[in-house]
Amino acid sequence: MRIGLLTEGGYPYVSGEAGLWCDRLVRGLEQHEFDLYAISRSESEEAEGWVPLPPQVGRVRTAPLWESVDDHIVYGRRARRRFAECYGELATALCTAGPGNPSAGPEGETEGQSALEADRFASALYGLAELARDEGGLPTALRSETAVRALERACRAPGAHRSAREARVPDLLTVTARLERALRPLSLDWYEDDDLGSVDLCHAASGGTAALPGLLARHFCDVPLLVTEYGVRLRTHYLTEPDSSPAIRSLLAAFHGRLAAETYRRAAVITPGNTHARRWQERCGADRAKLRTVHPGMDAAPFAEAGESPECADPQTLVWVGRVEPAKDLVSLLHAFAEIRRAEPGSRLRIVGAPSGPEGAAYLIHCKALAAQLFPDEADGPHAVGRNPVSFEETGGPELPSRADAYASGALVVLSSVVEGFPAGLVEAMFCGRATVSTDVGAVVEAIGGTGLVVPPRNPRALAEACVALLRDPERRARLGAAARARALELFTVEQNITAFHGIYLEILSRAPARRVLLDDAGEPLPFGVPAEAHVPGRWSDPTARVAARGGPGTARSGPGWAVDAEPARPKTSVAASEGAAR
Repeated sequence: MRIGLLTEGGYPYVSGEAGLWCDRLVRGLEQHEFDLYAISRSESEEAEGWVPLPPQVGRVRTAPLWESVDDHIVYGRRARRRFAECYGELATALCTAGPGNPSAGPEGETEGQSALEADRFASALYGLAELARDEGGLPTALRSETAVRALERACRAPGAHRSAREARVPDLLTVTARLERALRPLSLDWYEDDDLGSVDLCHAASGGTAALPGLLARHFCDVPLLVTEYGVRLRTHYLTEPDSSPAIRSLLAAFHGRLAAETYRRAAVITPGNTHARRWQERCGADRAKLRTVHPGMDAAPFAEAGESPECADPQTLVWVGRVEPAKDLVSLLHAFAEIRRAEPGSRLRIVGAPSGPEGAAYLIHCKALAAQLFPDEADGPHAVGRNPVSFEETGGPELPSRADAYASGALVVLSSVVEGFPAGLVEAMFCGRATVSTDVGAVVEAIGGTGLVVPPRNPRALAEACVALLRDPERRARLGAAARARALELFTVEQNITAFHGIYLEILSRAPARRVLLDDAGEPLPFGVPAEAHVPGRWSDPTARVAARGGPGTARSGPGWAVDAEPARPKTSVAASEGAAR
């Protein structure tokens, strides 16, 4: 089977967000062939290069979202009219979406009206894609005065919601620029029969812009689409746009909501990483029949030693591990630890992690100052050097060479976040067999089940009481740690993740219409020439048979499990393209 893996700001780049998960998936499914279609977010991301790619990666095509693109394409009168009509319809669909629920319409809108607006958005989106295919690109048109005026007319039209009506010229210019960047995949030349049209399945590693090529591959070439989301893009937009004007936030939220609804409607299967993401997807219109929860796969091997020897932990030490940033709410943790110290004077707190960006660095300085204020250095005797019971450390040094060593150093692991998606750090602590105390945010409860204590966020007293209860009860702490390790090994391993996706791939392919014709030696079509089991390792298929993609002649690779097209032609030059082995 040939998989077109679609990423944005992730694999195969070294600094990619979902790079590790995608790399494990590709390496674990070595019986399949992968073509990577990667959209980069920044110049620095591209400069850091790629991770080493396994041999089953046949081709890599990349496209940047960060650089300015001037396609030097001059539209004729008919093309300009087509663009104005399509972009106007797109803008109207955004301006009539309610700010409280962008995937649906404004309050009072009927179900039929909401479906009509969803169809309007989809028709406009695919109309722009067809125009880009006919004319060679859209970037200049999407930044043109025509686009700004179309958006302004939609904001001033009857039926537009209040936030859109209040948009001013700077807001319109900002939204137009952001939409141009988000819609840039429409102008790529990836949607031909020898590109995404030649894959059996498109797998988008996230929603939003990364899923756009999959939508167009389905529209132009009828390739089935699988969408995996460990963090829903609409939720991310709400969390990362706090300083924008209400008009900008509302229009961009409407775009992300409409795009998410269209992605979920066209996808064959949707795989949220947790129930928290699943609820967001259902709110954006995802059909429950298409949803399959697949938890992130994590490598348990580095934490095996710590998990098998929980008695080595310091029974009075609490550990926090993660990225230092305001969302982790270390301030509440420090105030909670002040109460813990009053109840258990011998307790210590180790905060292990590096700051995340300039904001994280400033937050770390603030937390260190607060710790020095709350906990003056203490000495064991008159001739000893005082030390603070709270330490700020990073992994990689002699005391804590790895994250596993950090978790192993304490008997209790604490998570104090106010915002969290899937708590990967918490799962690592579970692999180590440590009892945990966490705040009830994101997918925390789903991850730990009944193997840890959960308290409300921003509640230092509740956090302190839960920690003291476990510090004073080592037997309960040991039971919770053992149960947490067993749960993590059952649900959150790489093997579980890979097995789930392998089954989903075969399920989608078994329901997809036949897109290839297998020919016998006489050149006649061979019925049932590519059964589902042909994609399982082993000599299930006839290695001498010939494959014809979309009606044309072709050749097949011999060997176990191969029933795919010959290597597709080298892609065009409008985007960066190279063989995976070149880097």
